Amino acid sequence: MTEDRFNKPEIKLRLEDFEREIVVRSLTIEDFEALIEMQQLCFPGMLPWGREQIVSQLEVFPEGQQVVEYEGRIVASSASLIVDFGDYNEWHDWKEIADAGFIRNHDPKGDTLYGIEVMVHPDFRGLKLARRLYEARRELARHYNVARCIVGGRIPNYHKYADQLSAREYAEKVRDGQIYDPVLTTQTANGFVLKQLIPNYLPSDEASCGYATFLEWTNLDYVADPRRSFQRVHKVRIAAVQYLMRSISSVDEFEAQCEFFIDAASDFKADFVVFPELMTTQMLSFMGKHKSPQEAARKLAEMTPRYLDFFTQMAIKYNVNIVGGSQFVVEGDHLRNCAYLFHRDGGIDRQYKIHITPSERRWWGATPGDTIEVFDTDRGMVSIQICYDVEFPELTRIAAAKGAQILLVPFNTNDRDGYLRVRTCAQARCIENHVYAVLSGCTGNLPFVDNADVHYAQSGIFTPSDVPFARDGVAAECTPNIETLVVQDVDIEQLRRHRLRGTVQNWNDRRKDIYQVTYQAEGEPPFEA
Repeated sequence: MTEDRFNKPEIKLRLEDFEREIVVRSLTIEDFEALIEMQQLCFPGMLPWGREQIVSQLEVFPEGQQVVEYEGRIVASSASLIVDFGDYNEWHDWKEIADAGFIRNHDPKGDTLYGIEVMVHPDFRGLKLARRLYEARRELARHYNVARCIVGGRIPNYHKYADQLSAREYAEKVRDGQIYDPVLTTQTANGFVLKQLIPNYLPSDEASCGYATFLEWTNLDYVADPRRSFQRVHKVRIAAVQYLMRSISSVDEFEAQCEFFIDAASDFKADFVVFPELMTTQMLSFMGKHKSPQEAARKLAEMTPRYLDFFTQMAIKYNVNIVGGSQFVVEGDHLRNCAYLFHRDGGIDRQYKIHITPSERRWWGATPGDTIEVFDTDRGMVSIQICYDVEFPELTRIAAAKGAQILLVPFNTNDRDGYLRVRTCAQARCIENHVYAVLSGCTGNLPFVDNADVHYAQSGIFTPSDVPFARDGVAAECTPNIETLVVQDVDIEQLRRHRLRGTVQNWNDRRKDIYQVTYQAEGEPPFEA
């Protein structure tokens, strides 16, 4: 008997027959039908997401939309976005915080991960799937270095106790473990602390009697960003120079005129001083005759190293960020019109002019650039739009999508018509994108300097057109055609809040379902705005 027992053929177990695959991954649009089916099972009687809402969530913050897949089936999901805690003193309006499910108010620089929804398929409850999603959400909070996670949770079992307990009493008993609630019990078990009870959070939620709980999880790994104070700086002081073009006899004279304005701006404790486009053509007045305007422009480009050295020293000496107008630079065979941003810490950034006017092409043979830059400064994010560039709305749309808050617009126009094109378009960009625009132009004359002989300007600082801002959208402006300087404070915090709560919200109300702007720099993936 013993021999027979040991001689039985061995049965080898196949472990793969017992394995089950469960993964937490990002939501995709291909999951839409399964997601909606699950929503209808989890929240009967409530309107499920529309496809356009899911598409928007995936476009705005795809990392925040996650699902649990069990054996190839979607069995749980969570949705979230990042916001700034200070923007929502009242956390009772789900539609406002979640943008009615479109999350277009997602702020990558915010400090709070807000959970819109967690749901688990009824047939798969008891597998601690919600725990996986909450852990994934905590990892997301750590990854984006936000201070907290906040959720407005349902209390779907409350209707069973509503005739015996107030909502407060019910929530306290759930918190203390005396009553089980499928949502609140799960949330408190996953480290969320009950902070507040919110009535009328979702009136259609009959199971919760319209109530929700306000819960918070604190990210102990959060590291405060010292730069964040600059993102929330209220006032940025800007000086726009209206520069007089007149004949001069040396580079020293040009630099002395520039330093005068920089010194004056520094006395005002300005954060930025902006000079006009191609004010450096003033130096052609003493550089002698040239065979052609193209030759003159390339000769002027030889002054670029000294120009760079001068403005770098000025930015450091006077502790102010400087847009040194623009200057010609030769790169290979190409002549480019380039604006430089001289940071007061000694750094330099540059922006090529992207749209070349017919006269620039004809007279100087200038070649356009093809990159749209946004510069991170100690007083916010700025974009430089050189004159004609501000007349193309796509550029500012892309810059704003990259985070630009202020447009610095050095321009150079020879008559009022040209100036009004620049000014009118700059004001439109302010309205469309919730940004400020700073215009700095040349006035005066340069006899016998081709394509730079006559100038017209009325420099100024412009705002969106709405209640919190300056009347007519004009924060400050110069008297036309005199040499002067205008200084004005702009409020970055006000600008940010306006994008969220303006009378009209052009940025949020873009119809990206029927149009969009796609930008692709060389060697980079496409960027949509």
